[in-house]
Amino acid sequence: MSIENASPDHGHHAAEGETRRDFLFLTAAAFGAVGAGSVAWPFIDQMNPAADTVAMSTTEVNLAPIEAGQAITVMWQGKPVFIRRRTPEEIKEAEDADLSTLRDPQTDASRVQKPEWLILVGICTHLGCVPQGQKSTDVRGDFGGWFCPCHGSHYDTSGRIRKGPAPKNLAVPKYVFLTDTTIRIG
Repeated sequence: MSIENASPDHGHHAAEGETRRDFLFLTAAAFGAVGAGSVAWPFIDQMNPAADTVAMSTTEVNLAPIEAGQAITVMWQGKPVFIRRRTPEEIKEAEDADLSTLRDPQTDASRVQKPEWLILVGICTHLGCVPQGQKSTDVRGDFGGWFCPCHGSHYDTSGRIRKGPAPKNLAVPKYVFLTDTTIRIG
């Protein structure tokens, strides 16, 4: 066959072939993207925190039944949180402490939002024991706060380390007063 006998719409078939090839490439790429997404999604989704962890991220506590001088313990993220309604004497003692004598100096005002309410994570900063001092019958140490029986750390009425091997004060968790008698920890 000679070129002269070629079909007059030969150029049309070439353009149509390129269009089909482009369509096949785009379709294959789209299927590849969907396949990669369906493989990546479970991998990325498993990095989200579990539902039970998210549920423990905050805890609301009603403070109304707690009387002056009384303390309660609530659980937050698997840790004990000490909530103490301090007496005027405990507040004065915490405010009057000489900061130069503290290992981890912090003012009482920087550790509380309202002076009568002290909220602390109840884990000793030495080796993670739970200090005593929540019950009226507990030993509260030399400074009237908490005493860790594991290695003898003494904390004052603001949760600051005063004596013993603990390197830091008891931690203050993030919390907010929702009302005058309700807080949300976390």
